[in-house]
Amino acid sequence: MAPDLTTPRLTLRPFTNADLDAVHALWTDADMRRYLCDNRIVTIAESREWLEGSTREFAARGFGLWGVHEGADGTLIGFCGCREWPTGEPELMYGLLKPWWGRGLATEAATAVLDHVFETLGHPVVMAATDPPNVASVRVMERLGMAFHERCEMHGLDTLVYRLSRERWRRLRATVGG
Repeated sequence: MAPDLTTPRLTLRPFTNADLDAVHALWTDADMRRYLCDNRIVTIAESREWLEGSTREFAARGFGLWGVHEGADGTLIGFCGCREWPTGEPELMYGLLKPWWGRGLATEAATAVLDHVFETLGHPVVMAATDPPNVASVRVMERLGMAFHERCEMHGLDTLVYRLSRERWRRLRATVGG
């Protein structure tokens, strides 16, 4: 089982099948699904498939999706983690419920995930993708040190792809006292 990840303000806990109702509530939230699910309602069956896929990836690869929890009561405010990119690299994913936007929490959660993927698991590269209008997601990727890789079509949609190497991550973390 993957470890819990902690930051100064957050705890990231690996999602399990027991989290189905909470995950489904996240992914059916209008603001959350706007870019994550191409603005369509995700069924409970699709949420179950995502959780089962995440569980398989944790077992096989050491990464999957973590629930992002804030505060002493552990309020679930979103998710962060990785899934396998089509070429095999981890793909960073994240999303927070709207009341928690604009506070640096997505960057904080993603930093914990990247530390795990690069330093614990030893992956050399992490990818990330977003829709061009999702400027908040682009800002998070850039704050993490990710560099624009390409603009392409994925699943029939215009997509911006970013990339980050372990070497760049280590240099950036060393300069901020990581």
